[in-house]
Amino acid sequence: MRRKRCVDFSPREDAEKDWELFQKLKEGLIDHYQLDKRYFRRDGSLIWGRLSLSLLNSRSAPLVLAMVEDITEQKRAAEALRSSEERLRLAQQAARIGTFEWNFEGGVNAWTPELEALYGLPRGGFGGTQTAFENLVYTDDRAGVVALNNWALKTGLPTQGEWRAVWPDGSVHWIAGRWQALMNESGKPSRMLGINVDVTERKRAEERLREYEKAVEGAEDIIGVVDREYRLLLANRQYLKMRSMTREQVVGHLLPDVLNQEIFETVIKPKLDECFKGKVVKYERKFSFPEVGKRDLLLSYFPIEGTDGTIDRAACILHDITDRKRAEEALIELNRTLEVQSALLQSSEELLKTFVKNVPAAVAMLDRNMRYLQVSDRWCSDYLPGRAQILGRLHHEIFPDMPERWKEIHRRCLAGETLRADEDRWEGQDGPHWARWEVRPWKTAEGTVGGILILAEDITRRKLMEEALSTMSRKLIDSQEQERVRIARELHDDIGQRLSLLAIELDRLRLSEKLPPEVFGDVSELLRQATSLTADVQTMSHNLHSARLEILGLASAIKSTCHDFAQQHDIEIDFESHGLYLPLPSDVSLALFRVLQEALRNASKHSGVKHVQVRLHEADGEIHLLVRDSGRGFDLNSAIQGRGLGLTSMQERVRLVNGKVTIDSKPMRGTSVHVSVPLPLGHEEQRTAG
Repeated sequence: MRRKRCVDFSPREDAEKDWELFQKLKEGLIDHYQLDKRYFRRDGSLIWGRLSLSLLNSRSAPLVLAMVEDITEQKRAAEALRSSEERLRLAQQAARIGTFEWNFEGGVNAWTPELEALYGLPRGGFGGTQTAFENLVYTDDRAGVVALNNWALKTGLPTQGEWRAVWPDGSVHWIAGRWQALMNESGKPSRMLGINVDVTERKRAEERLREYEKAVEGAEDIIGVVDREYRLLLANRQYLKMRSMTREQVVGHLLPDVLNQEIFETVIKPKLDECFKGKVVKYERKFSFPEVGKRDLLLSYFPIEGTDGTIDRAACILHDITDRKRAEEALIELNRTLEVQSALLQSSEELLKTFVKNVPAAVAMLDRNMRYLQVSDRWCSDYLPGRAQILGRLHHEIFPDMPERWKEIHRRCLAGETLRADEDRWEGQDGPHWARWEVRPWKTAEGTVGGILILAEDITRRKLMEEALSTMSRKLIDSQEQERVRIARELHDDIGQRLSLLAIELDRLRLSEKLPPEVFGDVSELLRQATSLTADVQTMSHNLHSARLEILGLASAIKSTCHDFAQQHDIEIDFESHGLYLPLPSDVSLALFRVLQEALRNASKHSGVKHVQVRLHEADGEIHLLVRDSGRGFDLNSAIQGRGLGLTSMQERVRLVNGKVTIDSKPMRGTSVHVSVPLPLGHEEQRTAG
């Protein structure tokens, strides 16, 4: 060391700072200085030292006294502290959590910028006092918040609550908070630490869920929800009414105890077991009810996923189709009778007219000039005001707006053809109608075509029922989304807050002067783990409910999701998007987003490859989503028959937005999922208009 100068045993930049100060000391500008700098050890490694240098000018030839203190561990601890504080700050920003510290001695309530943002304030916009905070609380909630604070100050126990805050722009937001008053040695509160989070979306979701429950309760269909133990979890008003039972007699009880044991074992249980495997099950059966007797029902079972992705419940919707079944049976009997009558028609034309008049179905008999010869009572009640106004008049005169396609059908029938349609739609004065019809020629005694017979069954109620079932299916998916939102908010607002508060307490403990040095490292590690766990919970919350989709739109949300998923699962996702110019309807965006999530999970879990392609674009009036990998692939039929609900959920979500799903997969030849959804009317014109 005696043969070295300071520039020989420190890095250049540190030595230059030292030398600059030393020159000032030589010139008499200063008489001492202190500097943190690095030093080379003999093995070439670096340590940090705190250099203190003072001038000794008591001699004719002044000397300097230099002292170096090893501060390497102190520097490392400081760097670890900065890193930990940065991770904590980023975690709070990601979770949209704000924190505060209220010092009772000085009366200052210090808020983080994140907390100011939760109340609609700019950075530094909070007044810094408890009164300033209370003025931000909605008037009706203010007394409750003050009471909670007083209780926390009195007891020193952890406290939590929810209240509304009024932003400067007048909008109202829901805030959830947790806080605790810390007591001094005399048992009096010295300061308060706490966190707040915006729970407005959760509150709105809860309100939508209550509306859904009201819709289920008020439905005319019989609705129940059953778990895998065949226990009834929900039964609506119509269910209780038809069974003549109270809610206490039904909810929480096993189906075999509520229904007929034999019917449950032979009919209902096998169908429910299919539903628990992921199938949407529909079937028809007669059931007997105490008040109304036997009724024909269309039963639909819809699988419901739990939070772990497995099917743990089934929604059961029972629609009364007794009237429709009776009409179908009457039509079948009518067709059988007409077959017999057609053989006797040559000699029994008058008998056929009598039959047509009284048959309980919509039947009309017309001659070759399309003039009414006879109509059934049902024809009059379904389509026309009364028989006296019909007989002898022309069909085209009574229906002047008849479509040309029906006129062509009549011409073909008069030429000898029998034509029928399973479904036909037309616009009536009271809205759309549907019918199943058959048009056939009738012959005279000479064997020539004397005219036509029109047989029609009104299936409007059945079509409305099918639309109602689609609506109920949509509500079930909405219910699943609401449940996802609820769980996401619970993770975000409850678990996330508690973890953040734990991290704050660990950080306070780590900085405490009373902390023994030997446990400093352990507390720092616990703080790191708490911060990491907060970020993991936040990721789970975002996967269940993505705010990006609502705020940024579909393309940006998918791009962000692909980026996050790739990092979490160590795969490469190649995402491209083009041709999207206008925002999409929320139901279309959500359906495509959920299909993407399911496809990425399947690719990561089953494909065995580390590269996935995702394409999103608009073309030919449709929005297209493609997810493709070149991995192991799978047998599509086996996957649909399995226990998972993923593929079924994809298909049902896309069907409800009038789209199509094409899944192409073969073992060892990769998998592609292609979704196409038609854009709403007017979307193309809006895009062209700019």
